[in-house]
Parts: sequence; C-alpha cells; structure tokens
Amino acid sequence: MFLCTMSEEARDQETAKLLKRPNEVNEDSAESATKRIKAEGGHNEDDKRYPKKKVVLLLAYSGKGYYGMQRNPGNSQFRTIEDDLVTALVKSGCIPGNHGDDMRKMSFQRCARTDKGVSAAGQVVSLKLRLIEDIIEKINENLPPQIRVLGLKRVTQGFNSKNNCDARTYAYMLPTVAFSPKDYDTENIASFRLEAETLQKVNQLFALYKGTHNFHNFTSQKAPSDPSARRYITEMSCGEPFVRNSYEFAVITVRGQSFMLHQIRKMIGLVIAVIRGFAKEEVMERSWGQEKVDVPKAPGLGLVLERVHFDRYNKRFGGDGLHERLEWAREEEAIKAFKEAHVYPTIVKTECEEGSMVSWMATLPSHDFEATVTGTQDNKDQKQNADEGNGSD
Repeated sequence: MFLCTMSEEARDQETAKLLKRPNEVNEDSAESATKRIKAEGGHNEDDKRYPKKKVVLLLAYSGKGYYGMQRNPGNSQFRTIEDDLVTALVKSGCIPGNHGDDMRKMSFQRCARTDKGVSAAGQVVSLKLRLIEDIIEKINENLPPQIRVLGLKRVTQGFNSKNNCDARTYAYMLPTVAFSPKDYDTENIASFRLEAETLQKVNQLFALYKGTHNFHNFTSQKAPSDPSARRYITEMSCGEPFVRNSYEFAVITVRGQSFMLHQIRKMIGLVIAVIRGFAKEEVMERSWGQEKVDVPKAPGLGLVLERVHFDRYNKRFGGDGLHERLEWAREEEAIKAFKEAHVYPTIVKTECEEGSMVSWMATLPSHDFEATVTGTQDNKDQKQNADEGNGSD
C-alpha cells in the first residue's frame, strides 16, 4: 500500500536503488563504479572467469520496423536496434543483467545514431564485455535475423567509437524515377530509365557539396551562426543504374566527417528538386548562406550506413603490435551477403509496394524554393523529429 501512494519520482528512485548493488548507490560514472567493484572484490564467477575487455562490434542491420539505433530508456513501445542488441548481450552472458539497465556501466558508445528506418552495413559500437567462447555466435543466436554482429576486435581502454571516428560513409538507394522530369507520368515507374546525360548532371550537382559548408538549412533547429552546422564532405556521387524487380535503381554514396539529423536526406532531396525542375541550381549556394531556405527531405527508406572510418586511430595504434587496425577486409563477404539478404531486398520490396519515393515526389510542388522560409517549415520539421526520434542520418 505504501508503494502505491509514493510519488512517481520516489518510486523511480526506489527502483534505481533496488537495481544497484550497495556499493553502486552513489555511482557518479561508469569508470568509478568499475573501480569500486574491483577494489571491493565485487566480481561474480563469470567476471572472474571472463574479465571484461574493451572491444568494438561490427554491426549490420535492416532498420525497417525499428525506431532508429539509439536506445530510448522509458520508451519501450518504440523498439530500437540497441534494445535488441542489449537484450542479446545479456542473454548470451556477455554483460551482467544490470549493465542492460544502465549502458554507461559497459562504457557503451555507438559510432552513428541512425534514424528511424535507416539500415547499416558497417555500424561500429564500443563497449566492455566478457570475452566468452564463441562470442559472436552466441550473441547472434539471441538476435533477430535482421540484426547481425559480423566482427569483433579488441581496442584501447580509452577508445570511444563516436569520438575516435574520423568519417562516415552512407549509401542511399533510390529508384531512378526520382530524377525524371516534372511532367513524367510516375505511374509508369517500371519503364523509366535514367539517361547518361542526366546522371552526369546529377553528379555535377552532388560535387557542389564537397568541401566545408554551412548546412543549417539541412537539419532543424540550427541557427546559421551555430558553428556545429559547418560540416565537411569529402565525397558524394551517384553510381550507374541497375534493375531490380523491373524497377531501375541507383546508389548515391556520400562520405563526410559527421552528419546532422536528416542532413543527407535533405542534400539528396534538394538535388532531386533541381533535377526535376522545381528549383534552380542557385538555390544550393543560397542554402549555405545566412537565410532560411525550404529544403525538402527525401524518404529515409533507402539510407544505409555503409562504413565508419578510424584513420587516426589506425595510424597511432594499428601498428603497435598490440592492437588490430579497425578495418574489416575479412568481413567484407559477410557484409555483402547481409546487404543482399536483408537490406537491398527490403528497400526494393518496400519501394515497390509502398512507393515512398513517388509519394514524396508529389510533395515537391508544395515547396517554395524562391522565398525565404517562415517558421512554418521549422515547426513541421520539429513535429517530424518528435515522430521519428533524434538520431543522425
């Protein structure tokens, strides 16, 4: 009866205390908690047999049906990739159960917070876990087929997959009808074929993104004066088209140091608007200026985190004889096989059945690319952000 009358805050505090070991009640950081446990001999038998080590896991997943990568404590109705990963780590015995309740205890960090519906072929997370026998197989036994651990490597104690990452490469798979003229009948998608001249123009526009620009118009709630809106893009291009299920598709590749929420989808959306004739090419230069520009956001379906890069880490530690380089040449076949089995078919099937790109293309006339955007678009973006989570592309 007493518990029923407690305030919600008091219940939460009581629950938190029950979940913690006595020596962790006043925990102020994951590292200090670990040190106290060691000092007080707080290891259980598994910890003695398999001391926890700092590692990275190479992850691949299809984002369909998930509310993004990052776990949202207290929002269990919105399932994320990390929810299923942590559950598998606990079930396989790689981490104690209480580490699943507080991910700081295992020093968990993901390299990129992929958004709702976004997939990955080369996500990397860093964490401390028990190096049990057949660890990859045991983790995967407790994961759904659309999430797989493809590799594991030991790293330095202070390694952080987000902070140590130099660059991220994304791919975006889309039906080439996205680059059709504005008067093209989009009911006739299967017969559309991208002309070489149009592809050349597409790549000329994507090349304009290379270098450092102010991308405040390519996300939400960023002021032009915010230094974090300046991002460095090293590569962006569209590959040769190919046919799947009678539809022609192409893959856009973009590499940059880091990306903001929806940035890649808006970069692609603006180029599509220009190619289709809804916007003039000069809008791209204007979008990097101080004024607010209405930039359309392409669908999330085709976006895939391809790989993450650790060039500085590899240069410093990769040749010291103690640590491996964070490269995945041996896993390339498994990565390719996963994409062919779980990522590409999902994108193609969903696009064919739901037509997310064609539906989005129908909204382009509603954008005003000439005028400075008012707060209306910002409010719309903010509502969508609340609906989609708060990851990065």
